[in-house]
Amino acid sequence: MTIALLALAACGSSSPTPDNQGAAPAAPENASANAAAQPDKAPAPRSTQADMSPLSCTAEVGAAAAERRVKLCISVSPATHPPCNAANSCAMIEDEIARSCALFDGQGEPMAGCTPEPRSMAAAAAVVQRYYAAINARDYGTAWSQWGENGPAGQTMERFQAGFAATRATHVTIGRMTPGDAGAGSVYQPVPVTIDAELADGTRQHFAGTYVVRRVNDVDGASAAQRRWHIDSAKLRPVSSE
Repeated sequence: MTIALLALAACGSSSPTPDNQGAAPAAPENASANAAAQPDKAPAPRSTQADMSPLSCTAEVGAAAAERRVKLCISVSPATHPPCNAANSCAMIEDEIARSCALFDGQGEPMAGCTPEPRSMAAAAAVVQRYYAAINARDYGTAWSQWGENGPAGQTMERFQAGFAATRATHVTIGRMTPGDAGAGSVYQPVPVTIDAELADGTRQHFAGTYVVRRVNDVDGASAAQRRWHIDSAKLRPVSSE
């Protein structure tokens, strides 16, 4: 279990334990931000472990499915040069959709395609799914940004990416969710997960635990990024596959 725990630690705090990683699990995922609504999305294979360039959305899900995401992204994004391009990872495109929907949430009628509702539990779960989708696509910048503007606490981007060097693929499953707690101007939403990981040498590992996803309420001075759901912490533990 050593390799996976080291990888988990690379996405967590500076002194994690197996029962309290303080941040994130290692390894990539095949779940997308809207996995339940996107049955056409399948995990994209990695060619070689040495090939660390991000996978395009077209390579991940095919040209037609990628184009549908791009069209939705363009329709909601206010950015002059948004990342709504099939050459980017699906996770990057979906992150721009989620960012745009959250940015305009509450300002008139909801925009078409803005599902799940930006403040919902489903949107909180989508952050975790998108995190793993980005890792599976080797889009570590998008994965990093799911922790907020500055990434995981106590992490450099280099250390964060290195934490996945021995990982071939992972799959995250979201468990039954219950409403989160509000406190100190923020909402904290627990997202229970189970994670199946495969290392480069073929070893399979299994983890279970909970991510806590946070967003700041509409308080004076809160930025648009702070009002979006983002990963706040995670507690993961290795579990037996039997």
